[in-house]
Amino acid sequence: MENQKEITQMKNRFKELAERSYRQGVFTFTGFLGLGEMDVFWQQESELAYAGFRMDGGYPEADRCVIRFGKEEELGYSVPFPICCIRIAPVAMKFADKLSHRDFLGALMNLGIERSTLGDIRIGEKCGFLFCLESIAPFICEHLTQVKHTTVTCKVIETPEEYPREEPELLTIQVQSLRVDAVIAKVFNLSREKSIELFRSGKVFVAGRLCENNSRILKQGESVSVRGYGKLLLAEEAKETRKGKLSVQAAVFR
Repeated sequence: MENQKEITQMKNRFKELAERSYRQGVFTFTGFLGLGEMDVFWQQESELAYAGFRMDGGYPEADRCVIRFGKEEELGYSVPFPICCIRIAPVAMKFADKLSHRDFLGALMNLGIERSTLGDIRIGEKCGFLFCLESIAPFICEHLTQVKHTTVTCKVIETPEEYPREEPELLTIQVQSLRVDAVIAKVFNLSREKSIELFRSGKVFVAGRLCENNSRILKQGESVSVRGYGKLLLAEEAKETRKGKLSVQAAVFR
C-alpha cells in the first residue's frame, strides 16, 4: 500500500463490508486485491472473523483474490464469486507479436479500467487469459481490440480448463536452515545482502502475508512470493544431508 491514508481507507472498507454482511444477512465482496492489500486484510483478520470470509481468484494458484464476507452455514445459502475468465487472442495468430503480461495489463489500463476489477493474467501461446469481475467483462470484450501492435478478440470462456496452467520448475536446494531469507537467496541466486534488502523494502510475502522477519522458519507447503522474482513453494519435507545441511525441493514459479 502507498501510504497510511490508503491503508486506513482500506481497513474501513473491509469493516464496512463485514458489518453489512453480518447485519443484513447477505454476502458482500471486495474487488481483486494484490499482495499488499491482502496483507492489510490479514492485519485485521481477527476483528472481522465474526462475519466469516472466503477468498478466491478464479483458479487455485491465483495471486490476486476477491474476499467474500458471509457464513454459508448461518445464511443458509451460497453465491458464487463474481469472477470470469476472458480469452484474449490475436485475430491473425501468424502475424501476432509475442505478448507479455505487461503488454496485456498496459492495454487494459489504457481503457481506464480500475485495477480492482482485474485479477491475474495468465499467458498462453500468444494469448492472454484474464480473470476479472463479471461486471467489467462486457466492457472489456467490446473495447479491448488491440494489445501492443496486435489486433485481438476477447471472449468469456466457460471452461476454466482452457487457461494455461503453469508448470513449476522443481529445484532441490541445500541450506543450513529453512530460514526464509536463506531459501530465497538459494532459489533466486541472490546474495545474503540482496535477500535481506527484499525484506526491508516489503517485497516478501509468506502465505499471502507481508513477511518482515527474515529469520522466519518455513514449513512444508508454505508459499513465498517475492516481488520482481517469482513465487516458490516448499514441496516436500526437508532431509538432513551427511554434511549436516537441509535438502528440500522447491516448486518455483518465475
